[in-house]
Amino acid sequence: MTDQPTPSSKLDALVEELEHTAIRLRSGELDSDEAASAVERCADLASQLGGELDVQARAVATDEPPGQERLL
Repeated sequence: MTDQPTPSSKLDALVEELEHTAIRLRSGELDSDEAASAVERCADLASQLGGELDVQARAVATDEPPGQERLL
């Protein structure tokens, strides 16, 4: 059995990387190329976070309470 990351651990990892990258940007120690790459990485991470949140929201919305049937 493979250990799949839980949805919350995946979110936590993405948030942690986004925060770390933002700290590097705010430090002012990056040259312009590094800063541009960091901005692109932040945008990519934010996009991944949004997608993951959307997946989780849809999963919760489709969960039906036990004993409940879906009406047509």
